[in-house]
Amino acid sequence: MAFAEPAPAVPRSRPVSAGHWRAFLAVAQHLNFRAAADELALTQSAVSRQIQALEEELGLALFLRHTRAVELTGAGAQLQRAVAPALERIDSAVRLVRKTAGRRCVTITTWASFASMWLITRMEEFQRDHPGVDIRIDASDTLVDLDTSDVDLALRYCLPGAGTQGGLRLFGEQLSVVASPWLLKSGPALRRPADAARFTLIEASDAHRSQRMEWLSWRRWFARQDLPRLEPARWLYFNYAHQIVQAARSGQGLALARMPLIADVLAAGDLVEVLPQHRIDTPLAYWLVVGPRSAQRPEIKAFCAWLHIQAQATRAAIGEPAGPNGDEHPH
Repeated sequence: MAFAEPAPAVPRSRPVSAGHWRAFLAVAQHLNFRAAADELALTQSAVSRQIQALEEELGLALFLRHTRAVELTGAGAQLQRAVAPALERIDSAVRLVRKTAGRRCVTITTWASFASMWLITRMEEFQRDHPGVDIRIDASDTLVDLDTSDVDLALRYCLPGAGTQGGLRLFGEQLSVVASPWLLKSGPALRRPADAARFTLIEASDAHRSQRMEWLSWRRWFARQDLPRLEPARWLYFNYAHQIVQAARSGQGLALARMPLIADVLAAGDLVEVLPQHRIDTPLAYWLVVGPRSAQRPEIKAFCAWLHIQAQATRAAIGEPAGPNGDEHPH
């Protein structure tokens, strides 16, 4: 007579209680149910029941129970390595939320180069005038959804579109050739666009991988100067705009720099605009977008008002005219 093999057990998919995991970690740390119970302020039998329930949920043993000792199984040790840091991250986040409860905070998402080259260098004034407001900057290339995240506002660099819907245009963009003063003194003469090819040219490594970044390329700049086939002495590539500017400041070559990001560096004399009559405009611009859940908070209004003043100063520094109402261009 043939017997059918039993069907394999179907693992449960429901979430495991966080209390079970805390009991498991306490026992795994002490390898003693009584010590774990003391840590958790529970009875020993309550901890035993939680471990038993967890093992039933998982369908395997997590501990080997000896007469006077407890030992982790292989599965138990694997889970301890995974669960311990996860619960610690949760506990850390809870501590932070408790610490900041009731405090006023402005959370900003932007990309790293703009944060380091434009935003951070100006923030001392806002912090001085608003000492009760905390600032949190999330510098990332990832586009954050302001409708669903806990971020209050975004500072974005892009063409007009979905990412700027409902936002304000802070300023546009011009590109110009810049170099360190000592490179100009020690290098070849640089009087006309063709002379740029006698230098090392510094460029974003992804300048030709997207239409947006292609606007920032030297090849486009040469084409605008009716020099489409010109090749430089050497190329030097970097991932980020602040790296490009730093390389130019240290005399490693010429950079085709974004004027809004280097206005302060030019004013300080660390870089020199060498062919100002050959600046080129791009359709890209810098935008402020405020999350719908944050717009009415007083600290957000104060930060946006401060940003508008900073944007006006940047437009004046790069020679960009104001909008029709003497302010930002609404989108």
